Amino acid sequence: MAGSGGLPGGAGGSQGTVGGPGAALRASRAPLLFAALVLGAYCLCALPGRCPPAGRVPAPAPARAEPPRASRSPGAPGLPVASGSGRRRFPQALIVGVKKGGTRALLEFLRLHPDIRALGSEPHFFDRCYERGLAWYRSLMPRTLDGQITLEKTPSYFVTREAPRRIHSMSPATKLIVVVRNPVTRAISDYAQTLSKTPGLPSFGALAFRRGLGPVDTAWSAVRIGLYAQHLDNWLRHFPLSRFLFVSGERLVSDPAGELGRVQDFLGLKRVVTDKHFYFNATKGFPCLKKAQGSGRPHCLGKSKGRPHPRVPEAVVQRLRAFYRPFNRKFYQMTGQDFGWD
Repeated sequence: MAGSGGLPGGAGGSQGTVGGPGAALRASRAPLLFAALVLGAYCLCALPGRCPPAGRVPAPAPARAEPPRASRSPGAPGLPVASGSGRRRFPQALIVGVKKGGTRALLEFLRLHPDIRALGSEPHFFDRCYERGLAWYRSLMPRTLDGQITLEKTPSYFVTREAPRRIHSMSPATKLIVVVRNPVTRAISDYAQTLSKTPGLPSFGALAFRRGLGPVDTAWSAVRIGLYAQHLDNWLRHFPLSRFLFVSGERLVSDPAGELGRVQDFLGLKRVVTDKHFYFNATKGFPCLKKAQGSGRPHCLGKSKGRPHPRVPEAVVQRLRAFYRPFNRKFYQMTGQDFGWD
């Protein structure tokens, strides 16, 4: 009879004591095990990604002589006739950050400019794939004509300690664009993205603070990314401030043409992308393009952009604002720009 005590649903008077203390212990552990599984799934999502397998990207192509210029289409001034014209170059400019700041929107807007050729995907060369070498990196770039600028975007570069040194080794003349956003809003947006992929996460507040509303957990990447002053300090060891342009993620929504004008000036380009290219989409809550690159139809960013944020208690928001305030003020001093987050 003693051997049957661990079977649930046993008959007779033994049912009230089935499993004894062991069953009670297992029952008490169940919520903890579930929480551990959810946190484990979140950690897997939050870990830095790996370099894609070599088979998914083109192998480095041998250098070959190519015509420095290609004829241009009379119907579309400034656009090359053939996509194969020109040659592959290292990027003269990089959008290095920040995640959930508005980097995808900026890239899509800049691709309207006839003198900008941009890599559409994020190569993650300077943070994940550096061991593949510069020849491999250059092989990923679109071909450009003389006078055109090659551009790539990988927002995680800004928070990668090794990235500034590696980029400087490629070219100390590289122009660096950083899109920044209120770090509290950015953190909530980051959490919303992860929550959409990993339902059942602990609340935003539970992840942002240790032991309830204890100290802010700067080990959590959603919080750590918003310490802009600390990250910039690392970059300024390798590049002067003059090599940077800091774009306001908020103004990129409220005045996209104005921010795009600053970017075009920084890149030494004529202001081609102007307010005539944009309209405001009230449903998504941010500007869209009247005509996308290579299309005569309006274009908005995908459904993952502009997703609703989860409700975060005001006490949590205020605690985070107070935490970021000294870092924000230092960032304002370092950049010479007041972004108005405080």
